[in-house]
Amino acid sequence: MRLSWIDKLGDRNPQLLREIKGRFKPRNLIISTVISLLGQFFLFRIFQAKLPSASQGWSMPTRHPLCTGEQWEYSIPECLTDAAGNLLINWQMWWWDIFYTVSKFGVFALILAGTYTLISDLANEERRDTLNFIRLSPQSAKSILIGKLLGVPSLLYIVVGLAVPLHLIAGIGAHVPLSLIFSFYGLVVASCIFFFSAALLFGLVSAWLGGFQAWLGSGAAFVCLFIATAKPVLHTPSDWLNLFSPFLIFEQIAKATELENYSLSLLSTADLELFYLPVGDALWATLGLAVLNFGVGTYWIWQALQRRFHNPSKTIFSKSQSYLMVASLEAILVAFAATTPKYRYSTNLGHNFQELLVYNLVLFICLIVTLTPQRQTLQDWARYRRERVSNRQKFLSSSLVKDLTWGEKSPAILAIALNLAIAATTLTLWITFVLQPIDKQPAFLSMVIGGNLLLICAAIAQLLTFMRAQKQGLWIAGALGAVILLPAAILTVLSIAPQQIPGLWLFTPFAWFALEKASNTTIFLALLGQWSAVTLCTIRMTRQIQRAGESSTKALMSDRPSLPMA
Repeated sequence: MRLSWIDKLGDRNPQLLREIKGRFKPRNLIISTVISLLGQFFLFRIFQAKLPSASQGWSMPTRHPLCTGEQWEYSIPECLTDAAGNLLINWQMWWWDIFYTVSKFGVFALILAGTYTLISDLANEERRDTLNFIRLSPQSAKSILIGKLLGVPSLLYIVVGLAVPLHLIAGIGAHVPLSLIFSFYGLVVASCIFFFSAALLFGLVSAWLGGFQAWLGSGAAFVCLFIATAKPVLHTPSDWLNLFSPFLIFEQIAKATELENYSLSLLSTADLELFYLPVGDALWATLGLAVLNFGVGTYWIWQALQRRFHNPSKTIFSKSQSYLMVASLEAILVAFAATTPKYRYSTNLGHNFQELLVYNLVLFICLIVTLTPQRQTLQDWARYRRERVSNRQKFLSSSLVKDLTWGEKSPAILAIALNLAIAATTLTLWITFVLQPIDKQPAFLSMVIGGNLLLICAAIAQLLTFMRAQKQGLWIAGALGAVILLPAAILTVLSIAPQQIPGLWLFTPFAWFALEKASNTTIFLALLGQWSAVTLCTIRMTRQIQRAGESSTKALMSDRPSLPMA
């Protein structure tokens, strides 16, 4: 007999009903239930075995972490007994250990298993060619992807849901306020939505990885979660990574229990600062910042998901979206970089600027890959543009600039340049008002040299789109990696330090270290070389686009082949 709620669920989200009906078999439900209950049972027994025992003959323990006496040697409490001779046990600490262990392993297992199953499910749909069938359905991309998000890990949700009562009992036993427990649950839900959405996007754009993509995606999620959880607060831009940890408020939860010597190997966020504001001191400020961070990240991921689901040939982000995204990311990074760093060897704000350059390098490499259109798209755009204009003067009219700035199919080099200008504006304000006077000139020069290097990368990536290759994205990523890392790697292997021949290091992302020893002439020549490279690549790219815009007939008439169609 079909239940009415299933019919309602099918009416609201057919994809969710499809996923649930495929997984909610009696055998799967029984296995999920047994795994959850057995896991809780063994965990309970393990912690029960850790209790100090008075039934050990003459060897009654004198000290134990769960005893209630004074702490003397090695901060281990002395064991006391009541009038009947029974050991007095610190039950609050015992429940805290269970609460902490269930939280840590539960969150890691939920996020890692969830990302793996989502990516693996999309890979299977792609392999069976059923993903294209789903794309043809009248449902919206949002409805289908929400169905995947809720339905694919549904058995995992049951396993975790059955552990919630034990977690709640342990939290109450440890005297954790219910408001803090449910705040932690809210943060876990926000982090799961973010990581699972990112898994869906990774599954959509990495189909060419084959069966390896699920392992790679879940491995990347583990690394991200581990770094976010274990990295100490250093008052550098890297503190932004801490906001991706669901355990961000766990230290404040532990303090609320008023326990002494509680076990907590996770991150300490009490020193977290944003523009010198101690947001780590206030629970609700920390919680709100983390939820806002997950919300903004999830919003951008869903923008990309809705673009790519029905049309895999589209770029991951549009040019207009990239401007807003870069502006928001720069604002976040600069906010965390404005505080004096807590390095052991230095508190110079110049180190924060060097970190900003590294994060911007990674950000713009990702941006170049996500904004560069595919080869066929670029050819269609070039021919469309050629049909619209009748002479070279009109071809260079303002409509072209508008197309290059906002168009979906046009080359991305102008959009990359505009995004660099947005980032440079933010960094210039930071350098002007935050950095020490002695560091301002090298910071400006490093920013300009780094921007030129990224422009060269954007032009090379655009040129490579005209190459006929099976895995074009892989070729572009490899070429960009070679341009950025190979010169520095060769100089390092040859033991050429930045102080010895600074002119060579000015063509690497580590130009900051060479600027101290480089003369003004050397810096000028390096800048001239970079600008020449950008100009040559742009001229070459323009010719390629013009050739792509020619018809095959005209190419034959001019006795040279046109660019081959894909």
